[in-house]
Amino acid sequence: MKQVWLAVRSALLWAASGIHFAVVGFVLVFFGLAIDRRKFDWLNRGFFRNILRVAGVKFEVHHSRGFDRHRTSIFICNHVNIFDPFVIYSAIPQFVRGFELESHFKVPLYGWMMGWFGNIPVPDKPSRQGFEIMTERAKDALNSGISLIAFAEGSRTRSGHVQEFKKGIFNLAQKIGVPIVPMSIVGSYEFFRTGHWMLHPGKITVYLHDTIETSQVPRSEVDALRKRVQEIVAEPVDKSLQKHKKGHS
Repeated sequence: MKQVWLAVRSALLWAASGIHFAVVGFVLVFFGLAIDRRKFDWLNRGFFRNILRVAGVKFEVHHSRGFDRHRTSIFICNHVNIFDPFVIYSAIPQFVRGFELESHFKVPLYGWMMGWFGNIPVPDKPSRQGFEIMTERAKDALNSGISLIAFAEGSRTRSGHVQEFKKGIFNLAQKIGVPIVPMSIVGSYEFFRTGHWMLHPGKITVYLHDTIETSQVPRSEVDALRKRVQEIVAEPVDKSLQKHKKGHS
């Protein structure tokens, strides 16, 4: 009986979320064609947060004492499911944009929306030239006061645990000298798992950890930085998964 209730609930929430996204998203795009997006970023945030409400998610954000909300930074977080963008833009108290594979910009409608939104194209095939191009694009955005968000795992988790972080974004941060903010999305895997369609009642908690300076990090220590950030992001995620597992054992 519980599974039937969850299925019906999930179907209704998906329908409500989809309608809400289509209607309000169209209105926001229309505004964006005529108004500077920074001037109504608060409206975008309200829209993203409301998507989570409509989907039945309780939501909260914890800021570490060492988190500098005023510094333009690169936020690095775990990648869980398709709700991540709504979680991210609801949690980060800055004007922020993300990295997106270059091939995604060629997808009809979706690609246009990513370009309109101002995301940074990432070359599909890693190369020195591609890295240099991406670095310049990121530098331009950061210099204009736009913080960036990166999923260092490169793909969504299938186990709930944080996967190994890739080096690219850390090489970029070290080269530019921009601060890094580790960010943990906790509870989202329990709410919705990639590859499934059920939406389970629950709460998503975001942890914005201490801002980490990279301007004095030598190139030889970039890998150590990568491991350090991965551990910071993974700690609250692993604790939540362990607690969830004990509660269902």
